[in-house]
Amino acid sequence: MAEFMGTTICAVKRNGHTAIAGDGQVTMSQSIIFKNNAVKVRRIYNGKVIFGFAGSVADAFTLSERFEEMLNKYSGNLMRSAVELAELWRTDKARKLEAMMITADKDSLLIVSGTGEVIEPEDGVCAIGSGGNYALAAARALCQETDYSAEEIAKKSLKIASEICVFTNDSITCEVL
Repeated sequence: MAEFMGTTICAVKRNGHTAIAGDGQVTMSQSIIFKNNAVKVRRIYNGKVIFGFAGSVADAFTLSERFEEMLNKYSGNLMRSAVELAELWRTDKARKLEAMMITADKDSLLIVSGTGEVIEPEDGVCAIGSGGNYALAAARALCQETDYSAEEIAKKSLKIASEICVFTNDSITCEVL
């Protein structure tokens, strides 16, 4: 059975705004571009929370669905929802997922893994996925050296990653809070 994967998600929190950008490529079996315009960044909880996911497609959808359930259960409290979701994995009530997501609300920016980690980036910049390290390096440099907005930095970082990582393309979706 073919595994669908490959994506890059980058988030930037700057000047009171948070942007999460993701590319649109879905890769099958490490060698075939299966889709170019997948949307892996979206708004949930009445538009108050944004997230982007990377990893195995089925696991990424499962992770995002479980996160959305927690968000509804805990009245939109992002940190509590992320920690409670992570607790499911720590207590072995859920199977480990080969996926990660970045999520944000007006106050917080978090990385949540399918294995039970919740990480708050210390500098307001993070990235995940196959081109994540390229996007992260680009975003950090752009934050340090420019006055670009969070959205501009997230998009430009994804564009740079798409020029280096074969599992990332420049069909970029971006959501901003």
